[in-house]
Amino acid sequence: MIIMDDKFLKLNDLSAYKTAFFLSNYVWDIILEWDYFAKDTVGKQFVRAVDSISANIAEGFGRFGKKDKIKFYRYSFSSLKECFDWNEKSKMRKLLTTEQYEYIFTELEKLPKEINSLIKFTNEKLKF
Repeated sequence: MIIMDDKFLKLNDLSAYKTAFFLSNYVWDIILEWDYFAKDTVGKQFVRAVDSISANIAEGFGRFGKKDKIKFYRYSFSSLKECFDWNEKSKMRKLLTTEQYEYIFTELEKLPKEINSLIKFTNEKLKF
């Protein structure tokens, strides 16, 4: 755990985690409404990728060493990039409304800066 100003930092204190967590549930709710073929092809992969963003942030947060933490934060960054692809495919295949696509895109656009800030913070604050 990381100590900030006499307070232990918790997973839910991380903006990147909260953004990714809520986005994953938003995508899940949309994909539940798709037909079987869309769910089985695009949907499963999109859900796995978007779930992986917050899951890897959580796993990294739970790791002890700086290098190990950062490795998982970078995994989440890779999953984030994959989600941009699935979002575009979902739009092109008319699986998402314009509003859904734009919301997902906007949330995804927030995450590179948030994840990079988490990596920078970890690099600067942890000694080992």
